[in-house]
Amino acid sequence: MLRFLVRRFLGAVVILFLLSIVAFVLFFGVPRDPALLMCGKTCNPDSIANIHHVLGLDKSIPEQYWIFLHNLVLGSDGFAQGPCPAPCFGYSYHTNEQVWGTLVDRLPTTVSLTIGGAILFLIVGLGTGLLAAWRRGTLIDKTATAGAMVLSSMQIYFLGPLALAILVYQTHWFEKPSYNDFLANPASWFAGLIIPWAVLSTIFAAQYTRMARSSMIEQLQEEHVRTARAKGMSRRYVFFRYAWRGSLIPIVTIFGIDLGSLLGGAIITETTFGLPGLGQLAVQSVFFSDLPLLLGVMLFSATMILLFNIIVDACYAFIDPRVRLS
Repeated sequence: MLRFLVRRFLGAVVILFLLSIVAFVLFFGVPRDPALLMCGKTCNPDSIANIHHVLGLDKSIPEQYWIFLHNLVLGSDGFAQGPCPAPCFGYSYHTNEQVWGTLVDRLPTTVSLTIGGAILFLIVGLGTGLLAAWRRGTLIDKTATAGAMVLSSMQIYFLGPLALAILVYQTHWFEKPSYNDFLANPASWFAGLIIPWAVLSTIFAAQYTRMARSSMIEQLQEEHVRTARAKGMSRRYVFFRYAWRGSLIPIVTIFGIDLGSLLGGAIITETTFGLPGLGQLAVQSVFFSDLPLLLGVMLFSATMILLFNIIVDACYAFIDPRVRLS
């Protein structure tokens, strides 16, 4: 297992290296010049050339990339804004602040949104899916399946504004979504995120309902499950002792990918509700052609996805003994 995890970790490092190269090259294919965005109304060729020199944009792309890797691993004292300890993504072109510090400041919002939403859609989605599989063919099953199909076809940018219009601006049942520090005021933290959690979990819960139902029904047809039933074990015992554990593998796989993606930045959700997280930061970095910020958000997001994929692979061995044996 240790050798397998080391191989996966080294593979993840290679993938992150290749992603950084692709992002670096694609950035310079964008026609927008960040110097023009920073120059202001008094822009002239000399001002643009000076900004290019300050930002290091007057160097060749390979040279800029090598400096970026060096700073990322070892840090740098060569910035005019001050020292930048590793991991150093540089300073934002737009805000002139350290990229790593900006990522750390925005991370609590994204983590709060992700964890709260994940708890909700796992409880609702898995519970509904298991109930539908348990009562297969009944009205409960048909209702859950139909509801899941309808909700999974909706999008956050539709449900989000609809929830805001009805629950916030029309009925005033809830306050406008916002992020508040959990340690400072847990009640305000919860109240500010309850609508984003509900909308995010609605979309994902519908997908997990369908997945849990189909996976459980498939497991109930397996040889070992039918053998357990033939030995006289109760339906409830077989359902939760044998079939449930086997049905977890595809669910854990998708959950690891979803969780890593959300922790990397729930772009649509954060933009819809105006939450200052990594997703909103990603949009801002693209809008302002902010290369250091763009690379920071992209590599952090990719790291989260790869990390949770490795964790999922490790979890397989605990869920299914056949994985350990192979």
